Amino acid sequence: MKFPIPKEVLIREAKEWTNSILVALILTLIIRTFIIQAFKIPSGSMRPTLMEGDKLFVNKYVYRFEAPKPGDIIVFKYPVDPKKDFIKRLVALGGEKVEIRDGKIIVDGKTLDDPKLFGKFFYYNHDPYGAPGETIQVPENNYFVLGDNSGNSTDSRFWGFVPKKNVLGKAVFRWWPLNRFGKIE
Repeated sequence: MKFPIPKEVLIREAKEWTNSILVALILTLIIRTFIIQAFKIPSGSMRPTLMEGDKLFVNKYVYRFEAPKPGDIIVFKYPVDPKKDFIKRLVALGGEKVEIRDGKIIVDGKTLDDPKLFGKFFYYNHDPYGAPGETIQVPENNYFVLGDNSGNSTDSRFWGFVPKKNVLGKAVFRWWPLNRFGKIE
């Protein structure tokens, strides 16, 4: 024997489901827009730090409380095509002078040689923003970024500077693949 479900019960259930789905969508939108967002690495420009197919979380609020620092891996809107997101290592801030010499990065006369961040990579010179013997002045409110895989990275050496307003956040945690799971240095 079947018992018909009263119309009031169906309406109440539909409203509860609709409210729950709406709240979930709004929370997802807020979290993704202002707090944290997942990204997938599309190319080998950040090898070996980040590999093609790595999936990571980007902290989108950290730079509201502190300034980006050289060595941070940042996600930003590509200055040439802002519809694309890029990920690179921050090398120099606005007002600083950058030179690539003998595979090393020199900022304001000091070689960046921290073995965890810069010292283990060889950086190649390239025109127009990194020709041999050339020192580049980073404009205020801009950043100079490089891929860790310098020989296979389209970065500031090719297209110039990243405006401060283009920065989306800092890469903080790799969640895939599981054998590389953990905090990003």
